[in-house]
Amino acid sequence: MRERISFVQKLGDSLEPSALTVNDGVIRGPEVDAAREDRLTIAVNELPSELRTLVTGAQDLHIRWVSTAAYETVSPLLARLPPGFHLFFTPGRNHAVTKGLCSILGNIFGDISCTTPDESFTVVGEERFQYFQELNSLSHFIQYAKGQLCGATDASCSARLDTLSTAGTLDMSYDIGERVLRVTALWPYQRQKVHATSRPNTRTEVGILSTDKPKTLEAHEIGISGLLTVLGQDSKPSPTMFSFGSRHRDAESAFSARFLTPTGLHPTLQLRLTSDGPPPSSSSDDEDATTTTCTPYAYLTLPRTIFADKYQLSDPLFLASKNLTALRHTTQPVDLEAPEYVMTQWGSSVLLELSPPASQERVGGKGTGEWTASIPLHLRYVAPAPGGYSTIAVPYPAVFWACEPAQGAVFPPNPFEKHHLGYDALFGGDTVFWHVAPKPAAAQGGLLVNEVRVPVLDVDRAGWVNAGTAAAVLVGFAWVVWKIVGVWARGGKGGGVEGVREREKKRQ
Repeated sequence: MRERISFVQKLGDSLEPSALTVNDGVIRGPEVDAAREDRLTIAVNELPSELRTLVTGAQDLHIRWVSTAAYETVSPLLARLPPGFHLFFTPGRNHAVTKGLCSILGNIFGDISCTTPDESFTVVGEERFQYFQELNSLSHFIQYAKGQLCGATDASCSARLDTLSTAGTLDMSYDIGERVLRVTALWPYQRQKVHATSRPNTRTEVGILSTDKPKTLEAHEIGISGLLTVLGQDSKPSPTMFSFGSRHRDAESAFSARFLTPTGLHPTLQLRLTSDGPPPSSSSDDEDATTTTCTPYAYLTLPRTIFADKYQLSDPLFLASKNLTALRHTTQPVDLEAPEYVMTQWGSSVLLELSPPASQERVGGKGTGEWTASIPLHLRYVAPAPGGYSTIAVPYPAVFWACEPAQGAVFPPNPFEKHHLGYDALFGGDTVFWHVAPKPAAAQGGLLVNEVRVPVLDVDRAGWVNAGTAAAVLVGFAWVVWKIVGVWARGGKGGGVEGVREREKKRQ
């Protein structure tokens, strides 16, 4: 097992080696302002049996969890996803594991509501599947990990796992080539106590690092300098300096998201961005270099209670009125008629290209650079509920500028890079993502989630219980009959993942 602990500070911050003490496999230092990233690299034969079954049953497996609480991070730890639980999965040859995948995920993470990949997942490409759902807490995973990884008397192991309750992200990626599982946790930029302890049979490397700008740095590169220590091996920290090409950068701007009121059954999600121009560092300073082309995007993961209509988003004039350019991707297929309570798929992902307005159209006409984009969405019919309303949660999207790399840019693997984020597969392999930081309004309580109250049949009102139940049953039954007739008309094909594949082949 290998462990890497990184305290990453902002440009200009540093820590003197004399401020650190290294004794008996323990490093201690003062509090610093930094983001912290912990990464464990675990061989398959070191995993608990259930986790080993999960990863070895997959050709490709990537789990991403993002907190609903807004958090600040620093370069190069900038890759972002909408808050919630994300899974990207390519099945292996063991079909029994594939069918039992959702049960295993439920045991590990708790309230995972999928049934089987065929029923609940959506298709991304030929053989890859995607799943998403709201998951506000890692509490179940923390208890699971304590039971699997910590001994009954290992208080330090339990205490360390408890700190995951304040993490901003948790990633688990299986590398089938090396047969290892990489588990990475990120804590936001804040005051952090520099302290780490080595564990038996584990190589632990600790870095206290900050971004740097050496004169030899290329336009597409990030510089890092600081101190490195291998616990149990080094008696003192060693200075280090290195650079690497990075595809995830800081756009040095922010955005907020909210539903315009009244929402009704066709709510509009409004994005408010603080800058209408490309990232200030997205072009090379070299006058002979080719200027980088950058385009803003919003990537949404929508639960099955709400969806985007691809037909509505195909009208150029309508899109222009919303400061949108085009719908570049949406999950296929998305049923535009089905009520929420008869659906089994998790929902849909959407990639929209945004269109910054001309300067005279900026907010207030003052040329501040602030602008808005409006995304029309549609609610599904939801099952009857007490009080006549249901509340659905829609996570903030990921907003970024996608830029063509500067001429001559090379992006070999770097120690902090993230892949398999859903949207990155929709761009070229060398695309650079300049991330716009989500900054929720004060009224949203610092959470990267918007809520919509959906009017439904009120089961509490006298005389509505039976009527509401009957209506739900009739609507669901009518929808099922309609789908069966459609399948029969297509000659018995069109259901499940196999049906999706057949229709995609016909389109191509």
